[in-house]
Amino acid sequence: MKKLLVIGALLFSATYSYAQDATEEEAPKEGWTKGGTFTFLLNQSAFSNWVSGGDNNISATLGVNYDFNYLRGEWSWDNKVIASYGLNNTKDQGTRKTDDRFEFNSIVGKEAFGNWSYSFFLNLRTQFTNGFDYSNDPDADFHTSGLFNPGYLTFGPGLQWKKNENLKFNLAPATSKITFISDDLWVYDDELDTFVQHSGADNVNALSAYGIDPGDKTRYELGFYASGYYKFNLMENVSVENILNLYSNYLEDPQNVDMDYTMNVVMKINEYLSTNLNLQLVYDDNAVSALQVREVFGLGVNVGF
Repeated sequence: MKKLLVIGALLFSATYSYAQDATEEEAPKEGWTKGGTFTFLLNQSAFSNWVSGGDNNISATLGVNYDFNYLRGEWSWDNKVIASYGLNNTKDQGTRKTDDRFEFNSIVGKEAFGNWSYSFFLNLRTQFTNGFDYSNDPDADFHTSGLFNPGYLTFGPGLQWKKNENLKFNLAPATSKITFISDDLWVYDDELDTFVQHSGADNVNALSAYGIDPGDKTRYELGFYASGYYKFNLMENVSVENILNLYSNYLEDPQNVDMDYTMNVVMKINEYLSTNLNLQLVYDDNAVSALQVREVFGLGVNVGF
C-alpha cells in the first residue's frame, strides 16, 4: 500500500507545483457551463496465410466524458459523468466485453477562504452489463458482476481546494461508503451451511462478495476520502487527464487504502481524429487482493458536445 500512497503524493505534489507556477486566469462566469466528448475507439487485426499465426479480431469502445457545472456567487456545483463500453470479437472466443464503466461525480462547494471551499461530494460507480471470469470456466453461465452488482455509493462533507477547472482536490474525513449487490450472486451451499458465490471464481473470496458477508446485500464503511483532478497539455495537441480517488475505512483495516486512478491521454490528429490511451488502476482488497489494471489504446473519433 505504500506504493499506492506514493502515487497519490506524487500527483498532489505535481498539482501543487503547477498551481504555484500558474498565471492568474479570468474569473469564471456564473451560471451553467456544459461540455464533453463522445469517443469511438476502433482496433482491428486480420491474417491470411500468416505462418506466425494469429486470430482475426475486431474491437470497439464507446466512451463519454461530460461535465455540467454551475456557479452562483459563493456557491458552486460541479458534476462529471464518465461512461465507457467495449466489445472484442475473435473467431475462437466469440464476443467478449473489454470495457464497462459508469461513474457519476457531484460536488457542491461554498467559498471558505482563499482557494478553499466547504464541500459535500457524492460518487456513484457501477457497470452496464454482466461480467464473467473466463479464466475460471469459459463455459460458465454464472456472472461475477453486473448492473449495480456491485454498486458503490460514496458521499460526505469535506474541504475542496480549487485553482481552476483543471486543477482541484477534495478532502473528506467523514465519508460514508455503501457497497451493494443483488441476490443472484449468492447460492446456498449445503456442505458449508452458508451462502457462497455461485460463480466459484478463484480470484474472489468464496465466502464473500466485494466485502459483503454471505447472504447480505450491502456493506457500510466510514472513512477518509481524498480525490484529485489534474488536466494539462503535455505538448501541442497532447492532453493528459488525471483522476485519483483514495479511501481508508476507519472501521476495518484502515491501513488498506482503496485506490482508483485513471489517466486519459488524447493525442490529437485533427478536429475529429485522435489516438487515445486510457489507463485505469484499481486496488480494493474487498474485491480482489491484487492491483486491477485496465488499458485501452486505439484510434479515436472524438465529437464534442
